[in-house]
Amino acid sequence: MTTFLAPDELERIGFAAYGREVRISRLASFHGAQRIVLGDHVRIDDFCLLSAGTGGIEIGRHVHVAAYTSLIGRGRMRLGDFANLSSRVSIYSSSDDYSGYAMTNPTVPEALTAVKHADVEIGRHVIVGCGSVVLPGAVLEEGAAVAALSLVRGRCEAFGIYGGAPARRLKARSRRLLELERQLTDIDRP
Repeated sequence: MTTFLAPDELERIGFAAYGREVRISRLASFHGAQRIVLGDHVRIDDFCLLSAGTGGIEIGRHVHVAAYTSLIGRGRMRLGDFANLSSRVSIYSSSDDYSGYAMTNPTVPEALTAVKHADVEIGRHVIVGCGSVVLPGAVLEEGAAVAALSLVRGRCEAFGIYGGAPARRLKARSRRLLELERQLTDIDRP
C-alpha cells in the first residue's frame, strides 16, 4: 500500500474539483469534501483535517499542507498558489464567542451560540510556520511569511515577515521567489 491515495480513491472522496498530481495521505481527513477544490500539484500530509463549511476551501497550485495541520470553519478559506502550511498549523474561519453571553461548542443548538464566521485569505507564496494559528478574518497577502508559534488575527502585508502572539511585522521578505516561480512555470508546462 502506498502512502498517498490512488486516483480512484481521490475520486471517491467527492471533492468539488481537483487537479493533476494531487498527493493526499491516506491518513488525512475531509469533511464537506464537496466544498473543497484542490489545484494541480497539491500535497496534503498525514493527520491533516480539512473541514469545509458553507464557504468552502479552495487550494491553489503547488500548495503543501504539512502533517497535523487543520483548516476548519464555515467561512471561505483560500490558499493561493505556492502557499506552504508547516506542521501543526491551525486555520479557523469560525470561532466561538468567549464572553459568556452565549454558549459554546457544536453540541449546543445554534440559536444559543454566537459563533463568528469570517473568510480567511492566504495569498500566493505565503508560508506559515509550525504551530501557528490563523483566526477568522485574517488576510495574509502575497509573499507574507509567518514565524513558528505565531497568532495571526488580522492582516499581514505583502512580502513581510511576521512573528509573535499577536503576530507583528519583523522585517521585509525577499521577492526573489517570484523569479524562481517563473523558472518553475517554464519547467512545469504540460
